[in-house]
Amino acid sequence: MTSEKYTQTFIVPASAIDEREHVNNLTYLQWCVEAAEAHWEVKASETLRENYVWYVLNHHIEYKASAFEGEEIEVATWVTTAEGVKSERNYSITRVEDKKVLVEASTLWCLLNAKTLRPTKITDEIRTLF
Repeated sequence: MTSEKYTQTFIVPASAIDEREHVNNLTYLQWCVEAAEAHWEVKASETLRENYVWYVLNHHIEYKASAFEGEEIEVATWVTTAEGVKSERNYSITRVEDKKVLVEASTLWCLLNAKTLRPTKITDEIRTLF
């Protein structure tokens, strides 16, 4: 299973820059999580969002190049697996100007019942969203 990509494009803000004058590594991870959450918000109905929540089990991230203030960045995310209670989502962060891949990452998410916060099986309805 590989889903369609969801993308967000933005300009790197000054708040993302660290003392080495490039984007802080934790900021890339935050951008990945924000893109995943936005993808869920766009695709899932209000009822699904009320009944289910996603929790992170782990992240894997590879930093390939740096980004700097004022550069246009694209964050792409897509689901690669959704089985049982777990779903893997991949990410690619690219500098728009030269198409340079800055980060490749993946996150293993677990679907929880929003009321009990217990793991719950990914339904066909959710699986087909992505």
